[in-house]
Formats: sequence, C-alpha cells, structure tokens
Amino acid sequence: MLVGIEVHLSSLMDYPDLPEIVEDGNSFLENALKKARVVSKLTGETVLADDSGLEVDALSGAPGIYSARYAGKDADDQQNIRKLLDDLKGIASENRGAAFRCVLVLHRPNGTYDSFEGRWEGMIAEKPVGQGGFGYDPIFFLPEEKVTVAQLSSEVKNRISHRAQAFIKLKEKLRKGAWKDE
Repeated sequence: MLVGIEVHLSSLMDYPDLPEIVEDGNSFLENALKKARVVSKLTGETVLADDSGLEVDALSGAPGIYSARYAGKDADDQQNIRKLLDDLKGIASENRGAAFRCVLVLHRPNGTYDSFEGRWEGMIAEKPVGQGGFGYDPIFFLPEEKVTVAQLSSEVKNRISHRAQAFIKLKEKLRKGAWKDE
C-alpha cells in the first residue's frame, strides 16, 4: 500500500515486548489513535495504526467497531458472518446497504497526529460467495462490479477498498514529509 513512498517501515513484531492494547474506544478513530499513541510513546517512533470494520445501515451501523468480535470475543470469520446474516433475515436486498470503513492514524512522538479515512459502499449479500479475502468479504457485495469482495483479486481490492482509499490519502501526506515532527 505504500509502494513509491520512501519510508523505513517496522512492524510490531520488531517490538516483541509491547503490551497488548485494548481497543476500548467508541469509534474507529479513537481505537486507531489509542493504538498509535501508545506504541509511539513506548517506542519513540512515528507510528501508523488503523481500525476498520463493517457498518450495516439496517443495523444502525453495527457491527462497526465490534466487527472482529461481532459473534463474541473468540468468534471466527464464519461465526461473525453467520450472526450478521441471521440479524438481517427478512431484510429486503434494497435495504441491506453497508460500508467498510478504515481509519488510519499517523502519530508522531511529539504527540501530533493525522488521520485518514476510507469508505467503501456496498450491500450485504444473502449468502457467502467467493473464496478470497477475509472477514466479511464473502458477503460484501459490490453492485457496480456484480461480485462480492471475496471474488475480487487482491490487486483489485488493494486498489479500490476502504483501506486503499485511506492509504491514498496517507501517501499524499507522506510525500510532503508527514512522518516528521510537525
């Protein structure tokens, strides 16, 4: 996602002693900011963190920030999909609008940060279709493409997804030297 940007990237795996960060915010921004702020403070580095999930119109934005644990703390993708489809039983296809959202936070050691958001509109399909991707991809239907996200190649997904949209905005900022203290 950062091809063409000259930055040195490290991973959380490069910092094995970091504590697990509880995502207890009330929004994608709060969760991404908390993760970035804590890691930046502990490492002294500029940190990029994200939080993302699925928002379904007919469920007032649920699962939202609880997307990864919608069917319970230890639920897997299939259990989350099954719960979402059960919750949407009886909802007509024209009322199954949804969006994937991604919020990236670039946090600097001096406490300043920038955030970047991407949103990908679609519908929730009646049943899973496709083998690619992860999470809710098999039931996130793109009407303009006439496929679920699980049917897209990773190249196409990485070009048009909510995360890709947020990274495009981040890349614009990075080209201007945003990783430096401002």
